[in-house]
Amino acid sequence: MNITDLPETIAVFPLPGALLLPRGRLPLHIFEPRYLAMIEDCLKTKHRLIGMIQPREVPGTGEKRLNAIGCAGRVTGFSETEDGRYMITLAGMSRFRVREEVQGFTPYRRCSVDWAGFQRDLGPVEEDPGFQRPEFLAALGRYFQTMNLSTDWSSLKEAETELLINSLSMLCPFSPEDKQALLEAPSLTTRRETLVTLMEFALRGGSGEEIMQ
Repeated sequence: MNITDLPETIAVFPLPGALLLPRGRLPLHIFEPRYLAMIEDCLKTKHRLIGMIQPREVPGTGEKRLNAIGCAGRVTGFSETEDGRYMITLAGMSRFRVREEVQGFTPYRRCSVDWAGFQRDLGPVEEDPGFQRPEFLAALGRYFQTMNLSTDWSSLKEAETELLINSLSMLCPFSPEDKQALLEAPSLTTRRETLVTLMEFALRGGSGEEIMQ
């Protein structure tokens, strides 16, 4: 798929803390009626794309708006439970920038989006020339120990650099603001540097919001 094949309007799923990155995999459990309808409509389309996007609260108003940038995923896995819920898997395709929200008759939100500037997302696996795996895994080990997290270290040691960095960005328990910063990183190197900074700051007992401001 190239950028010209991507639709101008997509359904969006505003889910705080849920991060999807290009070439990543995000499992989702769908049970709200409006999002069940979104999945059913999505499966009827040629592209089967859903835009994952973080809502953000407007200071002092309590109003929630969509962030400017999200990531679209293609539904590649789908199963239905006996009580009508859906279990789906999204495969990350490309980030997008929201042009405007589209008003219509669907119970879920849709946006007109711009894919320009994210051509790299549709290309080959991205490299990080400055990546030092032993130092990175050492920092990750300290972070996991502090946060009482566990993982399969053997698979991490063997994972491709992009898969390792993006999977950790998606899975680590960072705040929605931190997840957005990881999403918007212009390169894999920048994302890795942001990820390390967030882990180091957590080890010092700080909050990621202070880093990003």
